[in-house]
Amino acid sequence: MTHASPPLATLRSALMAQLTAPARFDVVVIGGGATGLGVALDAATRGFSVALVESHDFAKGTSSRATKLVHGGVRYLAQGNIALVREALHERTTLLNNAPHLAQPLAFVMPSYKLLDTPFYGIGLKMYDALAGKAGLGPTEFLGRNKTLQYLPTVQAHGLKGGVKYWDGQFDDARLALVLARTAAAHGAVVVNYCAATGLLHEDGKVAGVHCEDRETGAKITLRAGCVVNATGVWVDAFRQQDGEATGRVAKPMVAPSQGVHIVVDREFLPGDHAMLVPKTADGRVLFAVPWLGKVILGTTDTPRDDLAREPRPFKEEVEFILSESARYLSRAPTRADVKSVWVGLRPLVKPQDDDGGNTKGISREHTVLVSKSGLVTVTGGKWTTYRAMAEDVLDKCFAAHLLQPRKPGSTSTLRLMGAGATMDARRPKISDAPGLHAYGTEQLVVQALPGGDRWLGGGVSEAMVRFAARFEYARTVEDVLARRSRLLFLDARLAASLAPAVADILREETGVDPQTDAFVALAQLYLTLPA
Repeated sequence: MTHASPPLATLRSALMAQLTAPARFDVVVIGGGATGLGVALDAATRGFSVALVESHDFAKGTSSRATKLVHGGVRYLAQGNIALVREALHERTTLLNNAPHLAQPLAFVMPSYKLLDTPFYGIGLKMYDALAGKAGLGPTEFLGRNKTLQYLPTVQAHGLKGGVKYWDGQFDDARLALVLARTAAAHGAVVVNYCAATGLLHEDGKVAGVHCEDRETGAKITLRAGCVVNATGVWVDAFRQQDGEATGRVAKPMVAPSQGVHIVVDREFLPGDHAMLVPKTADGRVLFAVPWLGKVILGTTDTPRDDLAREPRPFKEEVEFILSESARYLSRAPTRADVKSVWVGLRPLVKPQDDDGGNTKGISREHTVLVSKSGLVTVTGGKWTTYRAMAEDVLDKCFAAHLLQPRKPGSTSTLRLMGAGATMDARRPKISDAPGLHAYGTEQLVVQALPGGDRWLGGGVSEAMVRFAARFEYARTVEDVLARRSRLLFLDARLAASLAPAVADILREETGVDPQTDAFVALAQLYLTLPA
């Protein structure tokens, strides 16, 4: 294992001082999800002065609630979007190379219950391989019945004809967001969570900065910038409308939110290292069963929503769909009592301007970058796999709009992210394994050396991990630690709630601020609650 350089401290007072020190930044990014953090890192590696503010915690929204797949988009292939698939496959490889401790190849098996399904889907996946070319992770294989059962030992055997095996990737989304934030900071960006952008600063009809509020102290800050990037995901329209009002223009909403529900159950429902994909369920939707961090994720859905809740909840019919379809394809059907956690992500799908967003299947999964007449740069849509390419596109649009002086791309295509080390370790644990120190990559020894390295609280969380989260990973609350530095809330909400007091004690010692224990326990209860 490669030894890591000492991590940068994330002392809150120092971060706020850094934020207010310069008279002007080149770039201010609003939003600390995958897209915003990608933009901040890209701009910082080119040598621009960069600030990023996030109103809650990094990856609090959609970016921690993905299906945990780094994929080229088999579904997009079926839609004929070859360019998007090709880009995503290229970026998949880049991500797996740059963060091998957090993103790895994963084998999928599609079980076939009709004789023609195996060749039909297999031929499509061979095209997927062809598009990947040298970026392929392994060849697609046509499977007989016995081989399919070997790879998916708990798949429904009755009527099983065979299957198709193909390769994609999986990752830990929230921890990847954290290492993006930390890598951007290592390249000079000032990255701050719990600092809300409250409004845009306009001068002479142009966007000239962002008004912010420190959510811990209430302090008001104005950040001046040559370029402001609105990367707030499903919430981008709020700033676009504000920009429009300030300049006397109407900004039509561009996002049609769609919700994806995920249910987590124990690994016994799908043992082994292969994920299952059902490409077409009874009502035409896709069903995944993905081994992840010692559990299995079942999902997902694609349901339009009109509201933008910070903690969206599943609809009854979505939960019933996932459980009933899982029962059709698994020999032991998971029940409501087996659910360890249920969580929901909102996809920021970009709708055509004449579309009401009612049919999300037909809406593009590609990202969109818009520059308003006042110079506000808005980016939304896309997916985790292509975050890096999206960031490059944003910078190109900033150059084209003369908001920044053009500079050549930095090194993000080959830049190893924090904890990745210089070389890949073939012996590393899998992401499908239960959580532990391996998620820290080359920083494992640094974590272990902190007080409490041998004191395990439960669920793969140690006292030292909590201290590392507070000192070097921007953690302020129990939720920050147990939802995103550790993923325990998403894996086992009841266990996460039980650890809250112990985590709170350590955080209080480290930060001196209220770790909001009660709020987290209430949230964990929400993740355990299924709609009646």
